[in-house]
Amino acid sequence: MDLSLIFWIYLINSVILINHEIDSAYWQEWKLFNPDYTSDVKGFLLIHFPILFAILFGLILIERELLAGYVISFFVALSGIFAFFFHFYHLRKGCKEFNNWLSKLILILTLPLSIIQIVLTIMNII
Repeated sequence: MDLSLIFWIYLINSVILINHEIDSAYWQEWKLFNPDYTSDVKGFLLIHFPILFAILFGLILIERELLAGYVISFFVALSGIFAFFFHFYHLRKGCKEFNNWLSKLILILTLPLSIIQIVLTIMNII
């Protein structure tokens, strides 16, 4: 398996997912999980320090062909699939969050990229 392909898919998917997280801060995504939550963005930002570190560190580990990188890659891809279905479920319920063309495009791109990333991850582990 060509390592560079998984590296580039991981990188592209990570950029899309990180942009989704930036969009999530704008839409106050934490309210989708708990509508009664009235706190500000601080908790959301704090949880993203380790998440973004893991995403970026995983790319380094993928480049080094380490098993831990493939494990992180698998979870990054799963998070992209989750984001797609979670947000489109809420959009179908009539939520206004993420209901513009760019937010939807970012979410739509996560699904095929994440599926490809999972396939490549598994192929590199086997």
